[in-house]
Amino acid sequence: MIKGGTRLGLALAATLWALPVFAEQKVAIQVDEADPKVMNIALNNAANIIKYYEEKGEKISVEIVTYGPGLNMLRSDTSPVKARIEEMAMTDQPIHFRACANTIAGMTRKLGKAPPLVDEAEVVPSGAVYLMELQGQGYAYLRP
Repeated sequence: MIKGGTRLGLALAATLWALPVFAEQKVAIQVDEADPKVMNIALNNAANIIKYYEEKGEKISVEIVTYGPGLNMLRSDTSPVKARIEEMAMTDQPIHFRACANTIAGMTRKLGKAPPLVDEAEVVPSGAVYLMELQGQGYAYLRP
C-alpha cells in the first residue's frame, strides 16, 4: 500500500524527470583547408549557432579548431578572415580559435621561422587529437 507522502514523492520525481534540462550546448568546428570559402562558412556557422542558442536563452560554447592548411585561417600574415575573427572576439562571443602545434612546427621547419598567429589563436598540441577530446566531452562536430 502506497501512503500519501510516497505518492507525492513519486509524482514530484516524475514531474522533475519530465522537465527539460538546459545544459550548455557545445560544438567543435574543424577547419583543415586553406580555402577562404571554407573559413567563412565556419565563421558563419559559428555566428549562426551562437545567435540561435543565445536567442533561446541557452549557453553555447564554440571551438574552431584549425590544422594542416586550415591553420592559414589563424595566421596573421595570410588569414583572409582575420578582420572577422578580430570582430567576433571584440563582441565577446563564446568562441575559441585553436591552432595545431604540430602544424605550426611543420610550417616552422618549412619557412625557417614560426608563422605569426592572430592574437585570438590559442595553441593546442594536436588539432586532430583536440577534436577527438572535445567529442569525448560531448561536443557536436561540424566540418564546413
